[in-house]
Amino acid sequence: MANSTGDHPWQRVPIEPQSVDAPLSRAAVFLVVTVADTPEALATARDVISSISDLVKTVGFRDLNAHLSCNIGVGAQFWSRLTEVAPPVELHPFAEVHGAVHTAVATPGDLLFHIRAERGDFCFEFERQLLDLLGDAITVQDEVTGFRYFDARDLLGFVDGTANPTGGDMADAAIVGAEDPAHAGGSYVVVQKYLHDLSTWNRLPVPSQEGVIGRTKVENIELDDVEHGQKAHKTLTTITDDQGVEHDILRDNMPFGRPGQGEFGTYFIGYSRRLWVIEKMLERMFVGDPVGSHDRILDFSTAVTGTTFFVPTRGFLEGLSG
Repeated sequence: MANSTGDHPWQRVPIEPQSVDAPLSRAAVFLVVTVADTPEALATARDVISSISDLVKTVGFRDLNAHLSCNIGVGAQFWSRLTEVAPPVELHPFAEVHGAVHTAVATPGDLLFHIRAERGDFCFEFERQLLDLLGDAITVQDEVTGFRYFDARDLLGFVDGTANPTGGDMADAAIVGAEDPAHAGGSYVVVQKYLHDLSTWNRLPVPSQEGVIGRTKVENIELDDVEHGQKAHKTLTTITDDQGVEHDILRDNMPFGRPGQGEFGTYFIGYSRRLWVIEKMLERMFVGDPVGSHDRILDFSTAVTGTTFFVPTRGFLEGLSG
């Protein structure tokens, strides 16, 4: 793609997305931090994120087959501190969604580091060096270590991410285009940490579990939508616009857990070209469609975090050093 021109250094770098389309990895770390409100902390954050590619190379050279990568997302409230560039058109803080029974909560976050690799030790070492560089400029708000569970299943026992777009459809679903030329190549991302009540879930008969999810548990075959009554999770998270066009997102969810602490969960991370698509999904899950008929998965899975970020291009990040 040809170089852009403009007043900002990042505009003179080729528009190259971050590793949004990297394949599902065997290990991941999801790190959400806030940046201290001082000039020194801001300068440190700028230096670190503008040179993040160098840190990926420093850690990743030990085994290129580990495919280490790190995507950086910038929160809405931190955007104006980080840069004078106008924010992406849809970027705003995560809006809590209040249903009659369940709530999608909003939690703080200035920066998201989505670290992925085929080896867990690479994620660990990258995060260790990253936090050493950031030092006391940041406060960790949430840190989750995810892992591949069997054949890409969540801890509820179902395959996760089956509906992800592929090929050219992936870019259309996840990468901002000409509708926001100043931020073309970027992506909106929403993260939520869900904790599962596995003991209650596992007492549910498998056919009932399949009705909640909308797929068979063993074969991962999609079930038909119900014509009346409670809709399944896969139906509520299928979004179409007023013209009947279906809009996908790119999920890179990971299970996590600490059995000794009774903690079992799924870390939801959804990349999207259009933030409103994810927001509509959450509205349908928590408020219900029709209203009052919420996603039954929420009776077993509680959202304890919720934050929205924008993942700019590599050129934008590199330009922050200027």
